[in-house]
Amino acid sequence: MIRKIPLAKPSITELEISYVCEAVKNGWGDLRDYYITLFEERFKSYLGVKYAIATSSCTGALHMGLKALGIGPGDEVILADTNWIATVAPVIHLGATPIFVDILEDSWCIDPEKVERSITKKTKAIIVTHLYGNLCEMEKLIEISQRYGLFIVEDAAEALGSVYHGKKAGSMGTFGVFSFHGSKTITTGEGGMFVTNDPDLYEAVLTLSNHGRRRGQTKQFWPETVGFKYKMSNIQAALGCAQLERIEVIISKKREILSLYKKHLEALPGVKMNPEPEGTFNSAWMPTVVFPKELNITREMLVSEFSKKNIDARVFFWPLSSLKMFKPAKYNINAWDIPRRAICLPSYYDMGDDEILSVIDVIYSILRRVK
Repeated sequence: MIRKIPLAKPSITELEISYVCEAVKNGWGDLRDYYITLFEERFKSYLGVKYAIATSSCTGALHMGLKALGIGPGDEVILADTNWIATVAPVIHLGATPIFVDILEDSWCIDPEKVERSITKKTKAIIVTHLYGNLCEMEKLIEISQRYGLFIVEDAAEALGSVYHGKKAGSMGTFGVFSFHGSKTITTGEGGMFVTNDPDLYEAVLTLSNHGRRRGQTKQFWPETVGFKYKMSNIQAALGCAQLERIEVIISKKREILSLYKKHLEALPGVKMNPEPEGTFNSAWMPTVVFPKELNITREMLVSEFSKKNIDARVFFWPLSSLKMFKPAKYNINAWDIPRRAICLPSYYDMGDDEILSVIDVIYSILRRVK
């Protein structure tokens, strides 16, 4: 049996183990929030924002943020049709209506022109998702949101460390959210982070995150409102602290992996991978390759061949509007077309060049067959 090449896995060293063991042994009682507070402080410093709240998931962070903005029934929220279900789920849970718009052909991120065309009197917010480490056109999107008086929410779950003209992904919107799932750049096993520069929004989300109990409330077990249980555990935060100490070296390795893929694959006519426009920095979370239509390489063909070689490649996100719970929006041409001829490639920290070349060889073998 050929050793499997996984899509993603975290890099865990003795540093992470030591932090977690310390939290397990001593992180209770008065120290129950020690690593949570430390992780939040270090994260907001890394990101360059004023406030951060560690959460049990990115989805929970998004849910609370939208709730704190007052989004609910009768409101519309614009987002890219290309997304994981987690981005739209909180919109549905709050009773608001998602409006799916198309993505750009080069970055696979939300199209600002399509956003503006979709704004109505009911529009309350725009969720911009930095897909696979790629960056949305934030200058255009922020200008649109300000002109129409809308909230702009950054879903930076896949773009920790990406930089847009000097500002880190997740730091530019009304609020930003991040994921620390085991497949992400850094991990806490499961977990997320809410960030903002708005003090009132911070306090509102902080209250919601702890069953509605307001910070500073001296009356025990006295919630101000019905909130959520979306807090991160101290043990998870300990793991996050250690991972954050190593983030630069982790991102550097991810970029090396993407660079090797691009060297071999973008040399092929019409093949595109994760872009890095001038003035930006792509943290290379998920190397993704999109094949030109004329090559006739399909998603199904790619999945089948990688499976035969025991390589765990992942399909490009299905358009959300293709799911049975939503109305099809086939006018979102790129969101419906690109997934049919794209694949996400393995890229974990300790992946060797020989493994990367094995992935590339599968693609080359497919090319030889379709020509």
